[in-house]
Amino acid sequence: MLNIQRGRSGSNCQGTTRRTALKAGFLGCTGITLADQLALQARGAVNRSKSVILIWLDGGPSQLETYDPKPDAPVEYRGPFGAISTNVPGIHLSETLPLHAKHADKMAFIRSLHHDNGDHFAAAHWMLTGRFGSTSVNKAQVHPSVGAYVAKLQGAKEPGMPAFVGVPAAESVYLYPGYQGGAYLGGSYDPFQVNMKQKYLAATYKSEIKAPEWLTSIDESALSRTHGRMELLGQLDQIRRQVDHTGSMEVMDEYQQQAVDMLLNGKARLAFDMDAESDKDRDRYGRGPWGHYTLMARRLVEHGVSFVTVDMPHWDNHSKIEEGHGSKLVHVDRAVAALIEDLVDRGMLDDVMVVVMGEFGRTPRLNSGQPGIPIPGRDHWGNAISAMVAGGGVQGGQVVGATNDKAEHPIARPLTPGDLLASIYHALGIDGKQAFPDHAGRPVPVANGTPIHELF
Repeated sequence: MLNIQRGRSGSNCQGTTRRTALKAGFLGCTGITLADQLALQARGAVNRSKSVILIWLDGGPSQLETYDPKPDAPVEYRGPFGAISTNVPGIHLSETLPLHAKHADKMAFIRSLHHDNGDHFAAAHWMLTGRFGSTSVNKAQVHPSVGAYVAKLQGAKEPGMPAFVGVPAAESVYLYPGYQGGAYLGGSYDPFQVNMKQKYLAATYKSEIKAPEWLTSIDESALSRTHGRMELLGQLDQIRRQVDHTGSMEVMDEYQQQAVDMLLNGKARLAFDMDAESDKDRDRYGRGPWGHYTLMARRLVEHGVSFVTVDMPHWDNHSKIEEGHGSKLVHVDRAVAALIEDLVDRGMLDDVMVVVMGEFGRTPRLNSGQPGIPIPGRDHWGNAISAMVAGGGVQGGQVVGATNDKAEHPIARPLTPGDLLASIYHALGIDGKQAFPDHAGRPVPVANGTPIHELF
């Protein structure tokens, strides 16, 4: 049998053995990825630099209903919402974001992003990797995501923590991890998926948000393990036989041991323990899944995770733009504002970059709805995309770029997804000129753009 123990048999205060925990870890959300990540992180010193929280609005939020309202445009363009002033003179946001407006001095609003593509898959790949690659015809990820590069080049900020985490699970256009994976960097740089059993949660999801199985399962008695887990141990025996002759088993055990320590005793269990948060803070972020996981993201970066994706899906509103976007933006507004306030209160804002974005914007001119739902909405639009960036050294209280009077396309400072991601690498001190071989062996630089100098 595969034995990961050192010295006497180890157990925690509930009597859970380390072998039990190993089995739980293998049967959890990541397979051996966690141990792989620990091994790869051990190749260099732990990095104590900045972190990133990406709020991913999967499906594509409208620029007009968020960060680039056009209150003077004809009604068929400006939509159902007005614009409001912020705490920075001259900067206006959609009235759907009143709490953002109170913190605009800490936020930079980028209004001139574009990749000119309305394909969900191509657009998501563009935004998350900085490059064109995948399409709805060929969905496989081509290039590594920004989170994967951060995991590889920075690693975790604290020992025993994963570098890259998805809450509840990182995805793009229903694909897990989709274009947030490591591609040719390898699966070890995919995000640590927190809860694959309860994922892709709507803002209005009402059921109880459960602790991930991989946390709860290690508290079960070893006697309750199923026959399937005995089969797993047999498979691990085969792995041992295959690698023993290479002399690498001791090293493999070491990192499996670290993974088990993380699950049993380490900082990770505390980081994921939402019961440690006060009712006041949980109320401030919002009790729904989007607030819950944004608060968890703050806990994770506080405990040493370098990159966290918070999944906020269901933005593909081809009809009912007022109901569809309006009802969701209440939750985004609350969670993001609470996160900014919390980071400021804890003295963490300079060390944590917050990014809010989706794969594209929405058509500036409202449509007449869709079959069966004849209520105006907006379609796919990659020609004008808005994003918000705050913290991590970003100079807030500014707008970067501009679109025309109907939010159709940039007319000032046109920027690409590669420029936005290059800005993230710059903030983290990552050299974007470094190159890694793709599947064909060709060296591909980390960044495919230029840092947006106004941000810094």
